[in-house]
Amino acid sequence: MKRIILLAGILAFTGFGAMASDHEIPQKRPNISGIGFGKALYDKFCASCHGTKMKGTKKGPPFLHRIYHPGHHADGSFYVAVQRGTRQHHWKFGNMEPVTGVSQAMVASIVQYVRFMQKQAGIF
Repeated sequence: MKRIILLAGILAFTGFGAMASDHEIPQKRPNISGIGFGKALYDKFCASCHGTKMKGTKKGPPFLHRIYHPGHHADGSFYVAVQRGTRQHHWKFGNMEPVTGVSQAMVASIVQYVRFMQKQAGIF
């Protein structure tokens, strides 16, 4: 019985592989309209502290820095910082207060824009 299940699994797996080889896998491309919306939100809610070009200000750190690489500060850290605020831990700008009026969907657009700009800058 185990051999029949194993054989069926192998046939199903190789059959699906053959079917998949006939189809091209689309490349994931950034949603340009989402990036534009993310930029508008970033400019409204983030730029005053993190800089219009994400290079920081006297009030907040730069996002175009390796510390904000997705492997060190995952996307979720942006949601937490916006919704709950965050304690100072890498820079000496003081604690970040929560940002009112920014929904999770808005944070998602901001993160998409920040990650796009980081990728353009060669951070990852």
